Amino acid sequence: MIYCKSGGCTAKLGAGALSRILSKLDKNMDPHVLVGFDSHDDGAIYQINDRQAIISTLDFFPPMIEDPYLFGQVAATNALSDIYAMGGKPLTALNIVCFPGNLDLNELGKILEGGNAKVLEAGATLVGGHSIVDEDIKYGLSVTGIVDVDKILRNDTIQRGDVLFLTKKLGTGIIMASKQVGDADPLAVKEALSSMTTLNDTLLKQIPFEWIHACTDVTGFGFYVHLDEMLHGQYTAIVDGSALPFFSDCKRCVDSFYLTAAAQNNRNYLGDRIRFEVNDFFTEEIGFDAQTSGGLLFSVSKEHAEQVRQLLPCWQVAEIVEKTDDSIIVR
Repeated sequence: MIYCKSGGCTAKLGAGALSRILSKLDKNMDPHVLVGFDSHDDGAIYQINDRQAIISTLDFFPPMIEDPYLFGQVAATNALSDIYAMGGKPLTALNIVCFPGNLDLNELGKILEGGNAKVLEAGATLVGGHSIVDEDIKYGLSVTGIVDVDKILRNDTIQRGDVLFLTKKLGTGIIMASKQVGDADPLAVKEALSSMTTLNDTLLKQIPFEWIHACTDVTGFGFYVHLDEMLHGQYTAIVDGSALPFFSDCKRCVDSFYLTAAAQNNRNYLGDRIRFEVNDFFTEEIGFDAQTSGGLLFSVSKEHAEQVRQLLPCWQVAEIVEKTDDSIIVR
């Protein structure tokens, strides 16, 4: 399956281009829509009764790994993550498939098996899907979840004084770029793939909902852009550059310029809204790197920070302060 061209979430359109397009669309003012595309959140939420709402999301992309079963697992894990990022439970999933007509359908079968394995692990049910013939392989899921209306996690409800935690290491784009050119550390690839196939379902199992002020998952727009979306133009984030977690061998890869176009799109999108007080290109690049099936980025008040560190494997990476001229300051 030699179809790894621009795989995973590095294949995403840039945040700037998407924002311009979406801003021109008319919005439905249905009061049952609790979360729509205007807040750049991970999925849409529609209230169905006084107590519950459904979460709708979809995600698909080209392969970033030659193993079809592993690719299916990564793609499904990535799609399911949006449900967890909004506080919900996955219920059903639909396959989204693009597959060349001249390839062995057994390869597609392995992709679907990998995806279904993760759907089942999440306690959800695969109920169908849609497939088309295309020049390139693409796969993902449309996922429906459910959430109590009083337990929704949003990405734009951060509060001044909060501290932010990240549940997975950064650097999947960098590591997979090094693999694509044949210069990858096998241990780093194994570490990244293990992370990309780990469900983001542990946050609310370990941390009380009441502690969490805001949450998102870090994917193709990279850590810095997803953080900027959480700030919603209302606050400034002070990032501890030395605290950002990353996979082994990432520094060597950046020194070798195994970078992605997606990361540079993320850098260009933030522009002068981010200020680096450290003279370290790696700290810049690791935060712009486009993540595939990345971790959850969530905020809590300082009073709960120590308890979070004890209850959940995660890294404290930033704090929220009053708005300044910069959206993000990296120290």
